[in-house]
Amino acid sequence: MVEPEIRIEDYNYNLTDDKIAKYPLESRDASRILIFRDNLLSESKFSNLTELLPEKSLLIFNNTRVVPARLIFRKESGAYIEIFCLEPYIPAEYNRSFSSTSSCSWKAVVGNAKRWKSGEILFDSGSDALLSEIDLRASIETRLDDKFIINFRWSLDIPFSQVMDMCGKVPIPPYLHRESKDSDRERYQTLYAKERGSVAAPTAGLHFTQTLLKEIDNSTVERGEICLHVGAGTFIPVKSELIIDHKMHSEPFSIEIALLKNILIKLKAQEKIVAVGTTTVRTLESLYYLGVQCKEKGIPKDVTQWEPYNQIKDYSKIDALQALIFWMESENMEVLERKTEIIIVPGYIFKIADVLITNFHQPKSTLLLLISAFIGDKWREMYEYALKSDFRFLSYGDSSILFR
Repeated sequence: MVEPEIRIEDYNYNLTDDKIAKYPLESRDASRILIFRDNLLSESKFSNLTELLPEKSLLIFNNTRVVPARLIFRKESGAYIEIFCLEPYIPAEYNRSFSSTSSCSWKAVVGNAKRWKSGEILFDSGSDALLSEIDLRASIETRLDDKFIINFRWSLDIPFSQVMDMCGKVPIPPYLHRESKDSDRERYQTLYAKERGSVAAPTAGLHFTQTLLKEIDNSTVERGEICLHVGAGTFIPVKSELIIDHKMHSEPFSIEIALLKNILIKLKAQEKIVAVGTTTVRTLESLYYLGVQCKEKGIPKDVTQWEPYNQIKDYSKIDALQALIFWMESENMEVLERKTEIIIVPGYIFKIADVLITNFHQPKSTLLLLISAFIGDKWREMYEYALKSDFRFLSYGDSSILFR
């Protein structure tokens, strides 16, 4: 397989603003779910998911937690500056950065940057005495293309995670065309979110309730969790005419060896792997290529964007995962942490994921290309059906379950 020449215009459709869900439904699992199985479409309620899942399947979630990454500062001149934190820089590890108690640096996008050339700016605490006491300040360390390295410092003896929680706003998607509200702190977050670090929610998981999770646990279906921190790249549309010219952003992920071993057991038993969301799919598929690296180079490094399409020798998925597990055991490693840039487009051959639970995605997006890779040209029929049937689209919208 070689890097495919795909025109992004071929993955366009007419999504009008009235089809985009601006707010979530009152009950998470009250959303509709469109079912694509055996090339046929049907629909149900998300609350009925358990009966749709294959028996003895392994349902894998992304347990990343969205951080309130938007911080609004104000210059002495009165100009507002928005700093959208993307990923920690110093310290570079998420947990260490969130534990910092006086200063840290993050890579960020800066809104109204032309009004801020240099100097330290103060967080806009308004009339809130407690926020004023934090005394959060920001300064530019350096510029990296269209991003900045921002140094934060604060006076109150609290960790940066608490500074963010108190001062930050939830980075809801720009296509919602509204400001974030207090309710978004709860609803733009999965119930099983644990590991801080995402600036966008893995939205396929927003439909799960505790009742539904308990129902799944009482069935033959098993659950597992990976963690991939979703970056701002998920909001960036494909601007190039050909997808080969589009650059994917690198995202960190982690997986425990116990889950890797369970995935291997399921593959050997020919039982289904169900991925909750495109971030989970990309993580699972990246594992195969880490295993290939173990077999060919003796050590797994990060997965590059076009790595799957330039692979010369084809290894079985069982051989690849066994190699990765063997390497982790030889290193006495319980948790594997790597980064992936993997892009999944039509022509991709899936190795791990059999079933995908996902929302409806934007036109001309890499996520829509992933859907096309998963179910083929039927994606267009599926999306036309969803539009005509008044399904709610994008992050707060309805769901779908796709069987390869």
